[in-house]
Amino acid sequence: MSALPVITAFGGINPAGRSACHHGFHRLVLDALDSTTRQRTLAALGALMPSGAGHSEPLLQGTLVRQMETNLFDPNAQPIQVNAETGSDITVIVRNMDLPEPIPAHWRVTPAGDKRSQVTLPAGASLLLGASQRGRVQAAGQLPSGFDPAACYPSRHHPRALQMAVFGASDMLGMLGIDWCRIQQRLPPEAIAVYASSAMAQLDDNGFGGVLRNPSLGRRITSKQLPLGFGGMSADFINAYILGTAGATGGMLGACATFLYNLDRAVQDIRSGRRRLVVVGTSEAPLVPEVIEGYRAMGALGEDEALARLDGTDTPDYRRACRPFTFNAGFTIAESAQFAILMDDALALELGADILGAVPDVFIHADGPKKSISAPGAGNYLTFGRATALARHLLGDEGLRQHTFVHAHGTGTPQNRTTESHVLDKVAAAFGIQHWPVAAIKCYLGHSLGSAGGDQMAAALGTFASGILPGIATLEQVAPDVHGARLRLQSAHSRLEAPQASLINAKGFGGNNATALVLSPQKALAMLQRKHGQQAMQAWQDRVETTRAQVSDWDEQACAGKTAPVYRFGEGVVEGDDVALSQDAIHLPGWAEAVSLGAHGDFDSYL
Repeated sequence: MSALPVITAFGGINPAGRSACHHGFHRLVLDALDSTTRQRTLAALGALMPSGAGHSEPLLQGTLVRQMETNLFDPNAQPIQVNAETGSDITVIVRNMDLPEPIPAHWRVTPAGDKRSQVTLPAGASLLLGASQRGRVQAAGQLPSGFDPAACYPSRHHPRALQMAVFGASDMLGMLGIDWCRIQQRLPPEAIAVYASSAMAQLDDNGFGGVLRNPSLGRRITSKQLPLGFGGMSADFINAYILGTAGATGGMLGACATFLYNLDRAVQDIRSGRRRLVVVGTSEAPLVPEVIEGYRAMGALGEDEALARLDGTDTPDYRRACRPFTFNAGFTIAESAQFAILMDDALALELGADILGAVPDVFIHADGPKKSISAPGAGNYLTFGRATALARHLLGDEGLRQHTFVHAHGTGTPQNRTTESHVLDKVAAAFGIQHWPVAAIKCYLGHSLGSAGGDQMAAALGTFASGILPGIATLEQVAPDVHGARLRLQSAHSRLEAPQASLINAKGFGGNNATALVLSPQKALAMLQRKHGQQAMQAWQDRVETTRAQVSDWDEQACAGKTAPVYRFGEGVVEGDDVALSQDAIHLPGWAEAVSLGAHGDFDSYL
């Protein structure tokens, strides 16, 4: 019998704050909360911010997207002098796309063919390389004002995405409510896996960005920048410094669907029985000037001028920068780290782990033939249609039509509003769904690229716990090219009656489409009772009360600012001589169960 992967912990950090215990979700729907939950949410947010930082940022002014300064070049470097000694002009050929805007008055620029120009600079002139130049995109989804993950632990020049991974995975571990040593005493190493990554790798100065930028700025490349820049380093840090695991590891890269790609690996491993516990997640820190400029050059980001033009003003409204399914100008880039622990249902019941939801399957498809690698195609019809069919199988027609909701990718681009709404509306028509509730939380947080699916999952779990579905806050009018006849697109928060499942959708560059079906804890528990029986569920109910009490105690400390990320550098290092190895098993210190070397029955029919 296939195992059901259940979510037993979720944590992270994004512009809404900590994800554990639904604090980040509550920040999205702050104006719909009761006073007690509201105050607790503000306390959790305040614990992240230096004293007074939160007072300068209105708590309920639009969304969590805000202005940042994006300089296209390093403002600390000195401008380069050209031919100052010879006293003669210098002429260079550059690509038109590399010309600065505006072009300096002392540059003489003439066309040179093949999308290039000849630039003549007078003696003693200064190139803009190394000078500060204001970017045309100033809006971004940033971590709460004043919060610095590097200050929370000995970060040792870690790239920002790894700093966020340490904080986010620790937040997840706090919500587990079970001592990790207990899990190591219960499971052998091969029963555990960690699948985590970042779609963009680590592109700031402490990662790949420094490797590529430092030589041109006269700086040396350090021994840490290249290895710490790898896209799968989030998993490595979790294994080595947070959990101390020696099981399977890795990370998928799938553009904006990266979180769901990692989730798919976890789900398939658990359903097959290959793993019993998997940590899955992403950490994305793309707020780097060159990355922002790269997406802007693609025409993907909402530029300040275009945002202002939407409102007929001279000043852009940064809080309303991301506008899914309405008149918009492009997506808004953001940073986020989100992590979950999934277990098979039997292990969760045995350990008394809390059950926040379940993920029966994740569907992934490419687009097939296409005109442009960045253009959407047929793949999302496959992923979303298959996920909807599974929801119908598990919930029935009535459950699908009345008790499910959609977390749209909802990037806020003109192309996405048309193509994704067509997918959703066409699938709704096929399954007889009317007024399907749709959330698009990038309007609050921005688009965190590989972590976007994690942001959506955190919000879906929050809706299961509260019944509140976040409205699309920046939606004033549904655009006429949106296919919304069977979709419920609204700006106000709404209360759902007994939600049973959410479909989390991702449409990534390159044809990376994924849709996950996430079941509510109520639906998951009903399924487990049918499988395991009332007696087993009662035993779990007795055990989970202890787990929930431990989570509550931890959260009280976290909300009071009295917790720190887990970071065990150099602790419990296992050397070769510490490994006990025979032809039947390998035993590692700290693990109660050995890794068996004798299970190869699958190949007997070939022998």
